[in-house]
Amino acid sequence: MKRDEIPLMTPAQAAEARSIGEKLARLRLARRIRQADAAARAGLSRSTAALIEKGDPGRTLAQVLRYLEAVAPGLSLLTLLQEEDPALRALAARETSRRARPLSAAELKDLDF
Repeated sequence: MKRDEIPLMTPAQAAEARSIGEKLARLRLARRIRQADAAARAGLSRSTAALIEKGDPGRTLAQVLRYLEAVAPGLSLLTLLQEEDPALRALAARETSRRARPLSAAELKDLDF
């Protein structure tokens, strides 16, 4: 029988569970792996993978670790939490907005107030 863990958790614990799920989802996106492919590698259903990425506290630690191994073989949970993976840094660099061209001297002068 499945048990609803959310009523037993503090709001801070629920936020931590969501944070772990979000980090797993970002890592998967950074590595450019489809959710269905990661789930298949981990031996999970795609719906379970979606729940893991949402931070569902009802997922077991074993499921989370198998999913992590499927997304990033050899990466530890500690490294995921510290966001030290190079793929995450590359994703952050891709997400930052960049100017298409440098500002001219006149445009820089207009911005100087």
